[in-house]
Formats: sequence, C-alpha cells, structure tokens
Amino acid sequence: MRKEVWFGLTIMAAVVISAFVLLPPMAQMTNGHLGLLMLALVVVAIMLGFPTAFTLMGMGMVFAWIAYRSQNPGLAVQQTLDLMVQRTYSVMSNDVLISIPLFVFMGYLIERANLIEKLFKSMHLATARVPGSLAVATIITCAIFATATGIVGAVVTLMGLLALPAMLRAGYSVQLSAGAITAGGCLGILIPPSVMLIVYGATAGVSVVKLYAGAFFPGIMLAGLYVVYVVIIAKLKPHLAPPMSAEDRHVPLPAFAEVVSSTISNKVLPGLIGAIKGKRNAAVPL
Repeated sequence: MRKEVWFGLTIMAAVVISAFVLLPPMAQMTNGHLGLLMLALVVVAIMLGFPTAFTLMGMGMVFAWIAYRSQNPGLAVQQTLDLMVQRTYSVMSNDVLISIPLFVFMGYLIERANLIEKLFKSMHLATARVPGSLAVATIITCAIFATATGIVGAVVTLMGLLALPAMLRAGYSVQLSAGAITAGGCLGILIPPSVMLIVYGATAGVSVVKLYAGAFFPGIMLAGLYVVYVVIIAKLKPHLAPPMSAEDRHVPLPAFAEVVSSTISNKVLPGLIGAIKGKRNAAVPL
C-alpha cells in the first residue's frame, strides 16, 4: 500500500479515536463539542473520498436535525427541510454570487483561446536575461492569469501542464519548479477577481469592492516578492535554475514578418511623423 494511503488512514483513525475519547456523551455536549464533532466527521468523509460540497451539505443537514430534535422531536425533519430550502433560495437570490460563474467562464475562454501559452512564451522571452527566467515567467503569468479567473485550481493545473515540463527540460530543480507554480497559482486568492473574496463578502456582509481594493496591492506585492526570491535563489545557486543559452533566446520570425520588418520598418516612423504634420492635422494642437 502506498505511503499516502497509510498517511490518510492514520490521520482518519487519529481523528475518529480522538473524537470518541475526548468528547463527552451526547447528552452533555455543548455547541463547541458539536462543532468539533462536525469538523472531525468532515475530515473523515473527505479522507474517504466523498465530494467536499456534498459532505458539507450532508453534515449541515444532519447536525441541524440533531439541534432541532433536541428542542422538538416531532418537527425536527420538517424544520430541517425548511431550513435547507430557505438557505438554498437565499443563495440563489444573492446578486453578488452571480459573478462567480461569470469569472470562471472568463477564465475558461482565455484558456480555450490559448492565450496563456502565448503569454507564457512572451514572458519567458522578455525575462530571458533574468536569472531563473522560466520560474519568473511562470509567476508573472500566474499573476496575470489570476486577474482573469479567481480559481486557484485552474491556474495551478494549467501552469503545471504548461510550465513544469519546460522548466524540467531546461534543467530546473523539481522543488523550484513546483514551488514557483504552486506559489504563483495561489495568487488567485488575493488578486481580483478572487472567488474566495466574493464568497467571504457575501457571507460576512462586507463590500466586495472594498475587499478587492484591500487585496489587490498585497497580491501584487506578494508576486513581486516571489520574483525577487526566485532571482536571488537562481543567482546564488545557478544549478537550481540554469541560465538560457544564446540560441534559446533567439526567436525566428516567419517569412512574412521578415519581409515586412526589412522593407517597411524604416518607413513607418517617417510616415507617422508626416501624417501628424500633414495639412489635415496642421490645426490640431499636439
């Protein structure tokens, strides 16, 4: 059996044993004891592989029924179902939560348009002379992608498929490569539009706009600190992030772009200046 399975079973057994040994009998339990019991059962259910959403919903219904049953056993089931319907309707009628699927859809469009791969290659070439350029490009791409979707899992998964093979082929260490991807992917929690901030604002009754305004600068600052850390590590330990060769920095242009750049580039700037100084624009103040 794999070590991860043994670790999960050990944690689950420790939680169950602690719950049965430390908690008092059901008749003597307080609200705090019920909260600890609920947390223990949630951990066990998730360790067993149950979906998190259905686990939380099921635990809420079971413990709501326990709470109502202690007051009025005859109406416990009806009150639990009524509470479930009321909470479902309140969530569906919340205007703030409507933005979550829209932000997720925006990130999906960007991913399907293959813009992230092009952005990653552009950032890699732009930071080619910086130590640890691939890791730096990964963090910058994650920060930019976080502004399109507030889901951490989507950013980490996409950048793991896109950037991890490139960094491993370039000779980067596994620890640095995985750290850059996971650290950059978690920026979606802070950088707007963060789904977590939307849920928190709707739950706590706080303005989501103020939460975005307060989290934007820390998110950008955290991304900058990640970049500085990667550059320092690559400078002090070059074997963890080998620099790019001159051949890798060269990007061949398509044939059409070569013709355009060689024949028209010298005429673009004079043409723009001539258009600005032309007769039609003579009366326009610069």
